[in-house]
Amino acid sequence: MGSERMEMRKRQMSAHQETVSSSQAQQGVGNRGSNACCFCWCCCCSCSWSCADLCVPGRCCGFSIVSSLTVRNQEDERTRRSSNEIRGAGIPNCEESPTPTLEDVYSWGQSFDKLMNTPAGRNAFREFLRTEFSEENMLFWMACEDLKKEANKNVIEEKARLIYEDYISILSPKEVSLDSRVREVINRNMLEPSQHTFDDAQLQIYTLMHRDSYPRFMNSAIYKTLLQTLSETTAES
Repeated sequence: MGSERMEMRKRQMSAHQETVSSSQAQQGVGNRGSNACCFCWCCCCSCSWSCADLCVPGRCCGFSIVSSLTVRNQEDERTRRSSNEIRGAGIPNCEESPTPTLEDVYSWGQSFDKLMNTPAGRNAFREFLRTEFSEENMLFWMACEDLKKEANKNVIEEKARLIYEDYISILSPKEVSLDSRVREVINRNMLEPSQHTFDDAQLQIYTLMHRDSYPRFMNSAIYKTLLQTLSETTAES
């Protein structure tokens, strides 16, 4: 009986040691999981040290991913700033120009080309278009003229993109009215933007303003008031 009790006690001690060992092993695995790299986004990293101890670029550690996203965000921010600078340095609200003479204003009534070729004429016409909520036609035409003067390839591409976003995209509140053929031409040209990417569209908008808006401008209070004011000033002098 004594030897059987001793044998049973040995078996109990052995079973207890196995249970303790198993528990410690599981706890060790849990500790490694909890101390794993604090930025890890996947399960392959099972290091038992902190990021400062064992973060290695190129491994699964999310620190490298976060760094990459930070750099990308900084590049996007620089691109947005560049776009805003180009857009802000674009078309002024009113072009600088000398006061038109009476002869100048008379010539505007004789030729739409003469009206569009002078800053004072464009300013007066823009003021009228604003009353008809169609100023985007003039703004688009002027943006195309500005694009033609650019020589830097990178700036050309950026200005072309901004013109597309502001005046061609159907999502833009300043979208100009163009037919499908011209839009197809623009989409092809945007693959390799140049100073002449929007030439067809610019001509179509120019023709639209000539045929549609220009006759109403000639009969508008803006034009008649300007003509009368200059006539009175000339008579007094």
